[in-house]
Amino acid sequence: MQENHLFEYAVIRVVPKVEREEFLNVGVIVYCGSQGFLQTVYELNEERLKAFSPDLDIEELKERLAAFDHICKGGTDGGTIGKLPIASRFRWLTATRSTVVQTSAVHPGLCSNPQETISKLHAQLVL
Repeated sequence: MQENHLFEYAVIRVVPKVEREEFLNVGVIVYCGSQGFLQTVYELNEERLKAFSPDLDIEELKERLAAFDHICKGGTDGGTIGKLPIASRFRWLTATRSTVVQTSAVHPGLCSNPQETISKLHAQLVL
């Protein structure tokens, strides 16, 4: 029997007009401390995003989401935040903010394989 590990996740959302509080799920971020796992998976459906908000700057959005990747991987590419411990990076990425890229509330769960879990969550919540 495989061992279960506590993990936490949040959905990454694009909120084109923050004042309207409308959003589109574009990715997930998963943290599993016992496995040293912090990763994000996202997918931009540009056609859907443009239908949702025609004036949305897709290139800027791609840069913001790439920053999530860099911070998750850690090190100098993640800037000052990327140098923090893995748990602190997850907490920073999932902190409440009023910008075009936001995350949902953090949800816990148990998994045997965080890589499989992030794939399942992405399929269920984004695709």
